[in-house]
Amino acid sequence: MGLLQTTLAAIYPPSCLGCGEMVDSDFGLCGSCWGQTEFIGGASCDSCGTPLPGTAIEGVIHCDDCMRDPKPWAHGRAALTYSGMGRKLILQLKHGDRQEIARPAAGWMRMAIQPLITEKTLIAPVPLHWLRMAKRRFNQSALIAKQLSDMTGCDWCADLLQRPKRTLSLDGKTRQERAEMLDGAIRINARRKHRILGRSVLLVDDVMTTGATLAACTHACAAAGAHQVCVSVLARVTKDT
Repeated sequence: MGLLQTTLAAIYPPSCLGCGEMVDSDFGLCGSCWGQTEFIGGASCDSCGTPLPGTAIEGVIHCDDCMRDPKPWAHGRAALTYSGMGRKLILQLKHGDRQEIARPAAGWMRMAIQPLITEKTLIAPVPLHWLRMAKRRFNQSALIAKQLSDMTGCDWCADLLQRPKRTLSLDGKTRQERAEMLDGAIRINARRKHRILGRSVLLVDDVMTTGATLAACTHACAAAGAHQVCVSVLARVTKDT
């Protein structure tokens, strides 16, 4: 560590992303906050990433919901459940302007997606409508996607997808209502269409609830000529959260 870095570390010691207590390194969690973060390990659904009973096994397994209603993408992964500290961190990232959370978030997601990507994978974030973008000033999914690109060496495209139709909050809506609200809401950016032809795409979002938004993005990518679409989210909403 250089003199400048040592001086800065003395003045601004690393603090926990969750509670602000001092920790050993930047972008970390203290023991207490780590214990409140439910990472998804062991067995999980190959489509939506929801944790399943038991330990990881060889082969592909799916949750009951995905067996009844298969997702349009090839594979899906989630790093955390949307509960406890995971939920707090996401809300801070989205609404508290805590953009530094994107870096550790991408690190946690990277471990889950490693088997799904190749050097030719194109990473793309789920888009925001321009009015929401203007209000928030940044797209949290794009921040995470950029960090994933840096960590994996894969190309990324911040504006591969566009959201020309503004939709109301999908919270509390049924699966059918979400699908209807998202009809025509997401499209491929015509200026970026050449980047998707024949390539595998990894869609990145912060949270998956029913997967309706990711499904709309998947359909847009497939229609534009993507070879395969996979999805990666920081957190998965589960039935008990």
